[in-house]
Amino acid sequence: MSKGKLRELTEKLINRGDLSPEEGKAAAKLLASAEIGPDEKKHFLISLTDKGETPEEISSFAETFRELATDPGIQEFRARAIDVCGTGGDKSGSFNLSTTTSFVLAAAGVPVFKHGNRSLTSKCGSADLLERIGIPLTPNTEQHAAALEELNFTFLFAPAHHPAFKEIMPVRKELGESGKRTIFNLLGPLINPGKPAYQLLGVFSNTLTQPLAKALHALGLKRGLIVHTDLGEGKGMDELATCGTCHVAGFGEFADIQETWTPEELGLSSCKLAEIQGGDLDYNEKILHQILENEASSALTENLCLNAGAGLWIAEKVADIKEGIQLARELLAKGEVKSWLKKAQSFYKSV
Repeated sequence: MSKGKLRELTEKLINRGDLSPEEGKAAAKLLASAEIGPDEKKHFLISLTDKGETPEEISSFAETFRELATDPGIQEFRARAIDVCGTGGDKSGSFNLSTTTSFVLAAAGVPVFKHGNRSLTSKCGSADLLERIGIPLTPNTEQHAAALEELNFTFLFAPAHHPAFKEIMPVRKELGESGKRTIFNLLGPLINPGKPAYQLLGVFSNTLTQPLAKALHALGLKRGLIVHTDLGEGKGMDELATCGTCHVAGFGEFADIQETWTPEELGLSSCKLAEIQGGDLDYNEKILHQILENEASSALTENLCLNAGAGLWIAEKVADIKEGIQLARELLAKGEVKSWLKKAQSFYKSV
């Protein structure tokens, strides 16, 4: 591929032209190449952000980086598996709801391919919390499969599965430090190397719910939801929450879903953002154990059940989200999730 191709595609973006799927894939591969200089990559990424990414551009990038990812060897679980994650970047400071949601889903018998990283925009990322409670970040292929067989859960640490990101990381870091968002702020949740059939994905802006739903639909997932909670005054969260209005867009079998949900409609109580905020690693670990011991605030428990309920519905364990919320409540109340975590910790100590 010509070294001048990325400059050619950048010019197209500057002139407000959208990239075709083939051009999107070519651009993604050039960004992952060590032969292209950082300034050229930076110019392309800024031009794409300034134009605005189309669903087709997002899906072509996601498809390419999925292809470039290392294979975790868990294909046999793919058709029943889910990922629950967010884009980050919402600056809400909320507790690790998506990580804890994945524990509830695993306890319910849903295979979870949890794809994540250390904290980039918050005080405590999914990898940070998992590592603290005894779940290793880089198990080998056999351990991934064994964990799914035994626990319905494995963690896919993004840096270990996306070597192609090495060549773009310095540019991402430089742009991030200057406050410039790029397509890579959206891609993380779309490039799970395990390729699960189901997904619950939270986004930092409601303007992204429809484009990302279209992108995941194009990637061929069976069904799932893109969610965002509007907190008012231009603020929002990259997960479902009872402290605002939830905006929901579906894909796959849920492609017709485009809805707004209020807590009251779901049989839940409204809360304030401060009631579900987390903190550093020590604080979030403390909250996790309070939830599992049924000693957490009703706001934290309800918000966890809301997200877990959506995940259970997506993964076809229940008929609707209200039934999912109720099942999540029961699993927590009966100590099923606490027991699951103890089993997980024992499992990983023995491998």
